[in-house]
Amino acid sequence: MLTQPISVSIDLGGGRTVSIETGKLARQADGAVTVRQGNCIILATAVANKEPKEGQSFFPLTVDYQEKFASAGRIPGSFFKRESKLNDYEVLTSRLIDRALRPLFPEDYFCDVQILVTLISSDPEVMPDALACLAASAALAVSDIPVQEPISEVRVARIDGQFVINPYRSELAKADMDFIIGATEKNIMMVEGESKECSEEDLVKAIEAAHEAIKIQVQAQNELRAKKGVTGKREYKKPEENEELLAKVQAFAKDKIYEVAKSALPKHERSNRFEAIGTELMEHLKTAYNVAEGEELEDSIKKLAKKYYSDLQYYVVRDMILNDRVRLDGRGLEDVRPLAMEVDVLPSPHGAALFTRGETQSLTTVTLGTPLDELLVESAAVSDYTKFILHYNFPPFSTGEVKMMRGPGRREVGHGNLAMRSLKQMMPGDDFPYTVRVVSDILESNGSSSMATVCAGSLALMDAGVPLPKHVSGVAMGLITKEGKFAVLTDILGDEDHLGDMDFKVTGTKEGICGVQMDIKVDGLSMDIMRQALMQAKRGRLHILDAMYATMGGAREDVKPHAPRMVKIIIDKEFIGAVIGPGGKVIQEMQRETGTTINIEEKNNQGEVSIFGTKKESVDRAVAWIKGIAAQPTVGDTYEATVKSIQPYGAFVEFLPGKQGLLHISEVSWKRLETLEGVLKEGDVVKVKLTGTDPKSGKFKLSRKVLLPKPEGQGAPRQQEGEN
Repeated sequence: MLTQPISVSIDLGGGRTVSIETGKLARQADGAVTVRQGNCIILATAVANKEPKEGQSFFPLTVDYQEKFASAGRIPGSFFKRESKLNDYEVLTSRLIDRALRPLFPEDYFCDVQILVTLISSDPEVMPDALACLAASAALAVSDIPVQEPISEVRVARIDGQFVINPYRSELAKADMDFIIGATEKNIMMVEGESKECSEEDLVKAIEAAHEAIKIQVQAQNELRAKKGVTGKREYKKPEENEELLAKVQAFAKDKIYEVAKSALPKHERSNRFEAIGTELMEHLKTAYNVAEGEELEDSIKKLAKKYYSDLQYYVVRDMILNDRVRLDGRGLEDVRPLAMEVDVLPSPHGAALFTRGETQSLTTVTLGTPLDELLVESAAVSDYTKFILHYNFPPFSTGEVKMMRGPGRREVGHGNLAMRSLKQMMPGDDFPYTVRVVSDILESNGSSSMATVCAGSLALMDAGVPLPKHVSGVAMGLITKEGKFAVLTDILGDEDHLGDMDFKVTGTKEGICGVQMDIKVDGLSMDIMRQALMQAKRGRLHILDAMYATMGGAREDVKPHAPRMVKIIIDKEFIGAVIGPGGKVIQEMQRETGTTINIEEKNNQGEVSIFGTKKESVDRAVAWIKGIAAQPTVGDTYEATVKSIQPYGAFVEFLPGKQGLLHISEVSWKRLETLEGVLKEGDVVKVKLTGTDPKSGKFKLSRKVLLPKPEGQGAPRQQEGEN
């Protein structure tokens, strides 16, 4: 058991406690702690360089969360049998920590900081992602790294109408709201999660419940810090400043920036104009500093001038939006950019949609597959399969740039996850047999391509015939605050995302919220402002939904003709063996004869059979075959029977797959027959009625004549053509 010399405990309620301990493990790190709940133990370390790299102009924070398979007593399934690159779950957990912590470092702090969070012991009931940020913040708290204040994150779920903090994994399965909230003692910093169409007020209540729990966890970190005796933060080298140069930059460029900002120019033209002002500024500064013709400004002045110019753009545009209530592209605060959308835009994919909002565009496709295409989602504690997959791609041409093409980065994984969680709320249940893969390729980007993915994904799924009951749309919002004034922006541009104090994405149906991703960069954001922002987001979401319903009012009744056909049927488990046959003989014959793929497994004490094929006729034939095998013959029912062999005393016929009976010669016709020659032959299909079973042998008794008109009197009627 891991025990630490210095520790504090947190009571989560319901007999659950969390302990934070430091002083024994990883002692050469600047800060190191273990966080424990049940058998779940997380080790977090924080290390920062003492000096920034030469010329460093941004804050290089690295956060990696990783789960050791040994923590759950497992060996990795990869070829090398060791942990490799972070999987999507680990990337998403790393992002949750990073997004909450990053705003808490000083703006002028440019030293490299690395935070490593590792699951070293797993508990199948404890969700480690809800404890990871607490561990990371505690590691910073017991160090002298100059972070402003402690932070924590908790999961809040609504289960049976009650908000539960950090519920067990089994409890979470019953939740209709699932959010992770990050906050300091005073301020909300980050929100991420999903819900089954909750209201805006429900979300605010969940945030408030989470914040109360976070305050206790922040106090525990302060207590741990005091117990360790950490009293101050390290000094660090601050960037060089030049007040004279700042005044020159502002005097030359401020009005010019404002003029461009209020001109409502397209993205690239606006960018080119700002770049031209920057070039003019450098020429102006050469004159101001008496630089000889042909010479350049000193590097230190040039570098600072570029920084001051960039900062000036930030403040001028913010002030314009706050004071003039107009935005960079000329829109009002609540205006959504022009919308254009199409479905069935590609001939070969099973579903496709093109969604364009202003200068943001997503081409999204849907592919329908079999249960064999399900995705294995693996973590240390749980390995499970999912049959709904969403991938998001962001090629460099979408922003007019040239970059190396690599695998999906953390941003792509995070955006794709938000879209997946949002659309998943409307996906059909287990009775829908297909594995569904959605792929969003961003062709243009100027603000919230993840929300374009949600809208395009909803349209493409309906185009593919996936029975979504409602459309899901999304909108990205921004917030700018200053000295008591604030402006909430609907459908933000890329530039507005950068300069805002809060950016949040809200997805949902007309009835409620399905997904949220929110990052807050300002202190003291009131819940009243958050409520107003959420209600404004609702209006924007509904506006987009109206356009989506006008484009496609509902899902197609059937999949497209070229899409694979799939049917799921349930049979009694006693027939599973009969469908498979000895050594798989029967199921292999069915697949060979019908050209389908058949998958059978036992679930919930029943046999679940999935039939997959490219032609409806083939699937229907396989379904009939399986139903025949699993059917219980009923006395009095009529069947289409195939003659298998002729005997002197009658014909053996197969009236259900695998079920044969004797059609006695006396039951073939009302007319007395001496032989069946000329009446029946092998391969003939005749209608027969099951009249009973032999009580001793259980053999089936069949009759054909009872289905024929009975002759009147003694004379037998002449057999009509088609009876033979």
